[in-house]
Amino acid sequence: MSDEEHEPSYTVDELAARAGVTVRTVRFYGTRGLLPPPVIGARRVGHYGPGHLARLALIEELQRQGMTLAAIERYLEQLPDDLSEQDLAIHRALVASWAPESAEEITLRELERRAGRALTEQDVERLAAMGVVERIPGSEDFRLDGTLLRLGVELLDVPIEHETILASRTVLVEHARSAAQELSRLFRDEVWNPYRESAEDPDHLNAMRSLSAHMQPMVVQALVTAFQRSLREELRAAFRSR
Repeated sequence: MSDEEHEPSYTVDELAARAGVTVRTVRFYGTRGLLPPPVIGARRVGHYGPGHLARLALIEELQRQGMTLAAIERYLEQLPDDLSEQDLAIHRALVASWAPESAEEITLRELERRAGRALTEQDVERLAAMGVVERIPGSEDFRLDGTLLRLGVELLDVPIEHETILASRTVLVEHARSAAQELSRLFRDEVWNPYRESAEDPDHLNAMRSLSAHMQPMVVQALVTAFQRSLREELRAAFRSR
């Protein structure tokens, strides 16, 4: 049996319910080309998969960031056609990271309900290592970053040691912070400061502030794409030499 046959399949109603949108919204996104067409099965019923669900979540996150549909279309057009639902989830998580902190307090029972599965102590430790949850001192509850939950749960079954997750997160955080600092410095010195010094019209300054806000998802996309390509090349080279 192929991998496609193992993938969950949703009707348009089921997809809309899982994504928290209306059926009308799903069909509208489809007509705009934001969602790939469904697979047409028996009785002309359209079937959607996890990739559609992940793409819907990314679209909704981009809208929350204030992007127009036209801007979202341009964003999605730049994504490779073969992105998996995991890749799309990474894009969504990184785009959401530009938003204000969204941590919420949650019980273990509620965490399991949101995760859609029972969680062992080891599962919780792995989620904590990935930054999805944080134990609240003196309490049995947790602080949850809901933007990372879906991706974190998917990674629970990946055979990676806890120490490796911690080490990987340290590497990613350090390099991400370094890249963010350098990009912020570059934008400030080469774009914002010269513009501020030369422009007297307040409307122009407001337009530049708006541009800086809308640049964030685009910068995230560039970083993710560059990282994916670099990681693919490094892994290919590493395993080719063995």
